[in-house]
Amino acid sequence: MSALFEPYTLRSLVIPNRVWMAPMCQYCAAPDGPEQGVATDWHFAHLAARAIGGTGLILTEATAVSPEGRISPGDLGIWNDTQVAALRRITAFIKGQGAVAGIQLAHAGRKASTAAPWLGGAPVGPEAHGWTPVAPSPLPFDDGHPVPHELTVDGIRDVVDRFREAARRAVDAGFQVAEVHGAHGYLIGQFLSPHSNHRTDEYGGSFENRTRLALEVVDAVREVWPQELPVFFRISATDWLTENDEDDREGWTADETVRLAALLQAHGVDLLDVSSGGNAPRARIETGPGYQVPFAERVRAETTLPVAAVGLITEPQQAEKIITEGRADAVLLGRELLRSPSWAQAAARELGGELRTPEQYHRAV
Repeated sequence: MSALFEPYTLRSLVIPNRVWMAPMCQYCAAPDGPEQGVATDWHFAHLAARAIGGTGLILTEATAVSPEGRISPGDLGIWNDTQVAALRRITAFIKGQGAVAGIQLAHAGRKASTAAPWLGGAPVGPEAHGWTPVAPSPLPFDDGHPVPHELTVDGIRDVVDRFREAARRAVDAGFQVAEVHGAHGYLIGQFLSPHSNHRTDEYGGSFENRTRLALEVVDAVREVWPQELPVFFRISATDWLTENDEDDREGWTADETVRLAALLQAHGVDLLDVSSGGNAPRARIETGPGYQVPFAERVRAETTLPVAAVGLITEPQQAEKIITEGRADAVLLGRELLRSPSWAQAAARELGGELRTPEQYHRAV
């Protein structure tokens, strides 16, 4: 029996295998009007195809908890009931294929209001449905990016409330996993890192203060999320910065990730989704097959919090080895699932794993 295709249980939820789909933005929701942030037929086809292909857990793209929390005007949202109704159709289909539907709840902070990547990804203004971003400190993400509004304490409390209400709507939409997006230089990650957080109040400075928003958001989500269902947290394990990069402040570090992991678990997080980078545009990152797996492995070794590994995991034997060697509890595939929606089916054949196949596709088994 392939370890990659063994079921995995978190709380009372059984995920049928360890091949999971990482959140990947599609940038194709309506940018304004009554359909703003609403899932389209593209989202349905995109997510449904991976469920048909055998992926055990399907995580949506970063789904904004408020309009100003979108990365781009074309991002999905979950701040109103129209958005819930469209998502409910998708979760019903995913569950009908024996897979688990998860949602990534997100706020982009200072990286908000940008164009889709194929349009250049640059910041956009009101003429292109854009807005002024918010952040922990009035520090632009990069040259050419606007100076964001610094969130007041009341503004921070509003963000926490938005995550709570988004989680409540996600339950109504039929999701079984909620993932809080604390990675890739988006709002929660901006608060975590001294590179982007220069505050001097209770949300800045010390490790305890910089992690305060992350824990408050987790508490708010856990407050409304069913106790029998798991909550994930996505982290950038490091900003890939040293004190010699970009300014005189180091970024978020792997040591701090391990320290935060234990706190997240105490606040009700069931699994850490371990990525890296995204908060400093010119950080030097050495990539290669499985280059982020050591960060997940370290959290798993030094805490009791389960982890999922991500980052250039492309081959079935590579993924199997990550699980069998105890480096992670599951693997998250991104670009490889864009290339091969039925990657899990092919991997099961190669590894001898058992995988549910839709009856309509039995002739291909």
